[in-house]
Parts: sequence; structure tokens; C-alpha cells
Amino acid sequence: MTEPPSNGTQKASPSYRLPALDTDFLLSDAMRGVRFQLEFAKADQALRAWGVRSTIVVFGSARVREDGPPDHARWYAEARKFGALASQRGGSMRDIGQVRDNVIATGGGPGIMAAANRGASEVGAPSIGFNITLPREQEPNPWSTPDLTFRFHYFAMRKMHLAMRANALVIFPGGFGTFDELFEILTLRQTEKSPPIPVVLVDEAHWRAIVGFDALVEAGLIAASDLDLFRFAETAEGAWQALLDGGLRPHPPSDYAPVP
Repeated sequence: MTEPPSNGTQKASPSYRLPALDTDFLLSDAMRGVRFQLEFAKADQALRAWGVRSTIVVFGSARVREDGPPDHARWYAEARKFGALASQRGGSMRDIGQVRDNVIATGGGPGIMAAANRGASEVGAPSIGFNITLPREQEPNPWSTPDLTFRFHYFAMRKMHLAMRANALVIFPGGFGTFDELFEILTLRQTEKSPPIPVVLVDEAHWRAIVGFDALVEAGLIAASDLDLFRFAETAEGAWQALLDGGLRPHPPSDYAPVP
């Protein structure tokens, strides 16, 4: 009697792998849309579990150091103070089962981002770190809440998470990445693709030296009213007041709502 052939060859074939366990398949070009969806869903699920309804996004240079040149040290100190005071006054410190508003959210890296996460951590508040995989690997700073520290492959999805819950944007001096985030939000505001949220730039003299905002108006490239899309501040307290003046609604403990 002839023995049936072994099915070992079939089981060893890549086609036999369960799709969810087949990394070659999941990382293929055909599954790019699925990977995009996974990057959205994983962070969204974690944020919902923590009751995060809204955020205050803080951005600035990863190259700023607490012990750096005077301007760097000053920016770091103010970002740290802002992370603390916004967490205490904004509505991120709540009990389990309640909604968190105005939670500090950063790009998750060092420098200004670490300072803002650190300030939140030092007053016992949660904060978010939206990290990105880079050729020179970005390490998460030690101050973001572990359960709210994410890593993205796609810049577009990371930027979407930074923008979609933002009640406000506070931008400290920085390089290309900081400019990218700033002008992303300003473009969304200018084109009315996002709700009217306050945008604050810290250190007016620095920003006016770096970006010719008035020159853009004079050249007819933006409207004069577009300059009303942002305000300037010099300190953490000044940035917080500018957010309030721009329409930010703080959520004190008495205003907490249960997680839906």
C-alpha cells in the first residue's frame, strides 16, 4: 500500500502562514494601508483607555539641553515649567474612570520635548510621547508615561495623532521638525480644516528673527489676518495666559466628566 506524501512541504510554504503572523506579508507594499491603520488604532486604543479626550501639544528642538547655552537652558526651563502648570490647571490630573483634557503631548524625544514631559511627570500628571523611527534612532525620553509612549514608522500618522486631539499648540524654538509641526497646524487653521485652536510661539524675538512673518504679508503670500492665527509669549506663565486668551478652556477637577 502506497504511503501518502508528507505535508511538510506545504506547511513550510509562506502561503500557509496565518496572515496575522506572517511578517513578510505584513511588511509588504500591498499591506501599507493596513500598517497605516494599525499605527492609528494602537495609539488610539491606548489613549482612549487612559481617558485622553484632548491634548496640548508642545514642540521644540531635540537639541536643546538643560545645561546648554543660556538661551537653550532658558527654553528648557520654561518648557518644563509649562508642562507642570498646564497639567495642574488644564484637566489632565484625574481619577481612574474620568476624562482627561489638555494632556501634555510631545514628539517623545529629548530637548524641549523631554522638558515638557518632565514637567508633567514632576507634578504627577500623565503625558504623551509620539516617537518616530529614524535612521539615527530616536530614543524615548524617560519622562513620558510608559503606557502613553508610542513609536511610529509613518510621519503622516504621527502628525495625525499630534493634531487630532490638540486643544492648543505651544512651539518653542527648533529646527526642521519643529517648523514642520508648526506650519502643519497653521495650514490646517488657515484652511479651516481644523477647529480654531490657540497657537503660541515662545520667544518672540527669536521667531521674528528666524521667520519673516510680516514679509510674507508684504509680499502678498498670506493675508494680514493670518498673523492672528498665533500669538507670542516669553515664559511658561505667559504661554498659559496666551492660550486662555486664545480660547483654551481649562478643565478643573469639578468639571471632570466620566469616560464615555
